[in-house]
Amino acid sequence: MNTPTPATIENVTFDELHLGRRAQMQRVVTMDDIKAFAAVSGDVNPAHLDVAYAESTRFHGVIAHGMLAGAFISSVLGTEFPGAGTIYMEQSLRFLRPVRVGDTLTVIVEVAERNDTNRNVRLACSVLNQKSEPVVEGQALVRAPSSKIVRPRPATPEIHLFDPEARLAHWVNGLAQNATPQPCAVVHPCSEVALRSALEAAQRGLITPVLIGPRERLVALAQGLELSLEGVRIEDVPHSHAAADRAVELAVAGEVKLMLKGSLYTEELMQSVQAAAALSTGRHLSHVYRLEVPSYPRPLFITDAAINIAPTLPVKADIVRNAIDLAHALGLAQPKVAILSALEKVTPRLPSTLEAAALCKMADRGQITGALLDGPLTFDNAVSEAAAALKGVGGPVAGQADVLVVPDLEAGDMLAKQLESLAGASSCGVVLGGRVPIALPGRADTVASRIASVALALQALQR
Repeated sequence: MNTPTPATIENVTFDELHLGRRAQMQRVVTMDDIKAFAAVSGDVNPAHLDVAYAESTRFHGVIAHGMLAGAFISSVLGTEFPGAGTIYMEQSLRFLRPVRVGDTLTVIVEVAERNDTNRNVRLACSVLNQKSEPVVEGQALVRAPSSKIVRPRPATPEIHLFDPEARLAHWVNGLAQNATPQPCAVVHPCSEVALRSALEAAQRGLITPVLIGPRERLVALAQGLELSLEGVRIEDVPHSHAAADRAVELAVAGEVKLMLKGSLYTEELMQSVQAAAALSTGRHLSHVYRLEVPSYPRPLFITDAAINIAPTLPVKADIVRNAIDLAHALGLAQPKVAILSALEKVTPRLPSTLEAAALCKMADRGQITGALLDGPLTFDNAVSEAAAALKGVGGPVAGQADVLVVPDLEAGDMLAKQLESLAGASSCGVVLGGRVPIALPGRADTVASRIASVALALQALQR
């Protein structure tokens, strides 16, 4: 484990640095340490960051930057021994063994020479792993402080390391390894991102695409992007409205098992879907976002942010049921569902609090099953255990929500887009409740996000 951090910084003066005096620090190396060092130094050698490449090297796995251990030595010299007031003059290092994720490093610094004339001190530096094997050895030359300094330890900023799409990509990669491609109606993919994402999803074994749109336009687009349409089925229709209708026809006939929205408006597609009685299950359709939020430890689902503008209580009940089914398909046996409002208390002045309480009572009586429901909860109480504890909000859902049920479409849309734009979240989305799940990416979504929406719809088929 890492050496405990004292509340103050106290240095060791030159007069106290007798020969043989030593200090040490212990640190467990994490992948986040390696990523942070790469971000600060700019050293993105794949031996440190690319797992697949690192496995092919003679080290057979990811190793830490050599200078990361050197930075740990610097930490001892600058903050503890000699500490504040030290002037760093020279450092020599020899790298003897690789450092791996999970290694426990012990940094030892020992006084080897003193110069009474200029207060220069030479220190022997070594870093040992958990097997007591030296991984780094060297010497440092510093000018030691002459006066005692005791200061409160400065607070260091909290570092959030994230690649906005890394966790999402990891999830999709896991699904793709075991996926069975399903026939998918790709509705009007007449933009670069829409066409490219459909073809890449096919290449990754997620779907067998059926492109529905103007043939000449699709062929010209593919040629301009140097994408191959060889072997890809194209349903030639004149415009986006016809594409939506044709996609519904194929779904009703059982020729496709899911849909992917291309470069048409959501309303266009959904009008055709909702008009087809054969695709109805008796439930209201609803949209579910799946978000990877860097500061949240698990995927977060938000519903409904795309279909139902101002849902009534019966519609909200189906919104909750659809989200629970999706959570089950993704492996959550009993998802924690937070019904959001602006208050935790039930009050007639805020109808969303009444509906939240009613939904929870429906769950108590077995009308909604398969999940833990709680509400009304404010957003912070739903996702922050600290906020919930501070406000005295208990229960198994508070601070640990998997699913956030928003009061209306406007709240859901703003919440999801704020998390994407300001918190670095990556997202994908699907429409549920019908016989065919619909991957519903936003028009501004990336290829990676669109492929993730396909994967989400594919998982929904398992419900």
